[in-house]
Amino acid sequence: MTSPQSDPAPQPPQGHSHGHTHSHGPAAPVSKHLRKVIAAVVIPFATAVVVGLIAFWPGGAPDHERTGVGFDRQTQDGMVVQVVQVDCADVNAAQVPPTGDTSTPSGREAVNEQEGECAKATIEVTSGDDKGRKFVEVVQPDAPRQLKEGQGVVVAYAPDAPRDLQYSVTDVNRKIPMALLAGIFALAVVLVGRLRGVMALVALVVSFAVLTLFILPAILQGSNPLVVAVIGASAIMLAALYLCHGVTARTSVAVVGTLISLLLIGLLGSLFIGWASLSGNTDDNTGLIHGLYPDIDMSGLLLAGIIIGSLGVLDDVTVTQTSAVWELHQADPEMGWKGLYRAGIRIGRDHIASVVNTLVLAYAGAALPLLLLFSIAQSSVGTVANSELVAEEIVRTLVGSIGLVASVPVTTVLAALVVSADRSGPGGAQAATAAPARTGRGRRRRKG
Repeated sequence: MTSPQSDPAPQPPQGHSHGHTHSHGPAAPVSKHLRKVIAAVVIPFATAVVVGLIAFWPGGAPDHERTGVGFDRQTQDGMVVQVVQVDCADVNAAQVPPTGDTSTPSGREAVNEQEGECAKATIEVTSGDDKGRKFVEVVQPDAPRQLKEGQGVVVAYAPDAPRDLQYSVTDVNRKIPMALLAGIFALAVVLVGRLRGVMALVALVVSFAVLTLFILPAILQGSNPLVVAVIGASAIMLAALYLCHGVTARTSVAVVGTLISLLLIGLLGSLFIGWASLSGNTDDNTGLIHGLYPDIDMSGLLLAGIIIGSLGVLDDVTVTQTSAVWELHQADPEMGWKGLYRAGIRIGRDHIASVVNTLVLAYAGAALPLLLLFSIAQSSVGTVANSELVAEEIVRTLVGSIGLVASVPVTTVLAALVVSADRSGPGGAQAATAAPARTGRGRRRRKG
């Protein structure tokens, strides 16, 4: 375990400890005994995760007959080749004439369809069996999405409709700006994080792979969403933490702290989802999923989403707390586990305040359109909170936040116990830290 950096360590005694610690990485090695204890916990857990992945591996999403509704439509790429301005009255001539009453949304829409200029866009299909086929799309003047020449679009195909109505524009093609933004993100991560940034991107790829190749298809195959989410989240956690932070005792403590917190989130989520009678089927998308796959446990799917959604923030909290305790121990090796815990928990309190606020605002931001609708309806706070749509978000936020709060003391006490137990051992961190220096002095004597 001798490294070139350890040879000159005795020359500046006052800087030896700090310089040596950082020359060997962010954490001093722990004793062989503690490594065995940690391995006895982590290895069976990792083995169980691998066995779970094999046992529940879906082999792909099941086939089904497309309904042509919502996301369950056949889509192709398209291109707007021509846009002509026409009188709305001409292109909407077959529709019911407006009443002239603009006090209601339907009345205003009817008037807009008869007055002003509409856009008559010619769309060419650029992928699939009908590549080169053209169709016409009429865009109303008050439509939220306007089309322009040369714009890429996504078109939906309805095979049972009349030929002239088989294709329609459903969205704008955003592949190029999204790919460019992803490239800028990856470049920024690598430039700032260097090797750690590269490993973070690898971990991100692994996370998406587990999500798309295991979690989603397994749920669609009819497996229990909670079991699948726990296995998948555990696999993501192991890959992300060890890839980004190395296979060390410190990372293993963060893994154990994250696991305990995930179990707590799972238990609380299961209890309150059942107690609050949350079905998990609250909007068009979940309704479509339930219609296509009626055997899926939608409340279990809701709980799975809570677990997966909490994992990313949990990783951040547990790694930060473990690192804080390790650094505190390096700064004062004589501090016992109680002192380490008290110092670490003071750091954790600041972390709790910021993380919980972040989580609440993230969910509030996602539900902002829904909250606006309730505000327009002038509903009371009690009425809003009691509706299932909002109650789901409240349970999701509070259960995840409780898990985050609990992860701070759990991870801090685990880290404090590990480093303090290692301090006085025969192969502890202090001995491991000092050993290379003695080896270096011995080598210099032999050379002299």
